[in-house]
Amino acid sequence: MTSDSEPARGAAAEAIRRYAPMVYGPTALYSLGQGAILPLLPVIAREFGADLATAALVTAMIVVGQLCGNLPAGWLVSRLGERYTMTTAAAVSLIGIAGMLLSRHLGVLMLSVFLIGMCAAAFALARHTFMTTRVPVAYRARSLSLLGGSFRLGSFTGPFVSAGLLALFGREQASIWFFGACLVVVGLLVTFGPDPEEKAAAAERAAARRGEARTRGDDEEAIEPEDTGEAVTGSIPTHERVGMFRTIWQHRRVLSRLGVAAASLSFVRASRPAVLPLWGLSIGLDSSSIALVVGIAGALEFALFYASGQVMDRFGRLWAAVPSLILMGGALIALAFTHDLSSASMWFGVFALVIAVGNGLSSGILLTLAADVAPKREPAAFLGAWRTMTDAGGAISPLIVSGLTAVVSLSVATGTIGVVGLLGALAFVRWVPRFVPPPNRG
Repeated sequence: MTSDSEPARGAAAEAIRRYAPMVYGPTALYSLGQGAILPLLPVIAREFGADLATAALVTAMIVVGQLCGNLPAGWLVSRLGERYTMTTAAAVSLIGIAGMLLSRHLGVLMLSVFLIGMCAAAFALARHTFMTTRVPVAYRARSLSLLGGSFRLGSFTGPFVSAGLLALFGREQASIWFFGACLVVVGLLVTFGPDPEEKAAAAERAAARRGEARTRGDDEEAIEPEDTGEAVTGSIPTHERVGMFRTIWQHRRVLSRLGVAAASLSFVRASRPAVLPLWGLSIGLDSSSIALVVGIAGALEFALFYASGQVMDRFGRLWAAVPSLILMGGALIALAFTHDLSSASMWFGVFALVIAVGNGLSSGILLTLAADVAPKREPAAFLGAWRTMTDAGGAISPLIVSGLTAVVSLSVATGTIGVVGLLGALAFVRWVPRFVPPPNRG
């Protein structure tokens, strides 16, 4: 270990401790509440009289809302800043919660879920923008992997919370109330808690003052800058704004190349919740066995999220993205040839775990790559476009699985997703070195 790496490690740990209460904490709480209602949306829709297809559409509305909300969220963050955007998102989400609780009409339920999805996009993009503008490159991947892990925490633990609430109260609405309570707490935290933007800006001003003092040889004068009472935020720049669509046009090359590679990773990731349960059913496993395999795989994914950031910071982004896609793509292709084997159940468990390792190794990679290539000034519009592309990749993946399964077979659908994964790995090899600088290894 080099001597230069120890200060970097200490700086990373200090930054993570500084951001934990007001960045990672509210993010994990928000995702926990959302994760608690997601498994119950089809059940609630069925209570409203929806058939299976319509119930699936209600569940999909949260993804559609996120997809449609990214660009408006980018505009909102660039105008209001991260803090006020998250406060607004929490408040508007409560309107969606009220619609889910009070309405008895299926259309209102769908609109409420769509609204919650749009607010989720605003919340996620606000946090992504803050970390992009404030976290140094030396430990950016670790910080963003933790942010991605905070989002994954809700997806992993939310279903357990909803199961506990169902056992306790016997009604699906209890999970909706729980999400509403989480939103209230998050709104209060981001509105009245210490603003990490102001803390980060103050730390930067202090570091700049100390650097100037050292240059003059008078370290003893390196004191904290005077508080002028002026509001400070990293998301409201003082220079002339470029504008959202102009920003996207200026960065069309990276979006159309590296952005497409990122969308392929999102495409493969999003296929897992569709492919694995369907595969288990098609080879004759019961629901409890499928749930056990998927649950173990989910735990393995969650356990690896910080390791991904360590790999990216120390060795470079390719060392997380390419192995991840090779593992997931190769496992899906191999799984496609095991359907009719006598050991199909064993191979299902093995490849589910391989896919989980691949997905765990990619935790935070899309957030980190976006931060690497985003413009230093006003990154929110660019990040909104980036997230729209990656969310689109994730949104069409289940549709491709469903269509190919209906027209050909599940094996063909699974193999096709795997091929997309391997092509995505090649795209990352081609475009990451062109657009992303190598890491500073000290």
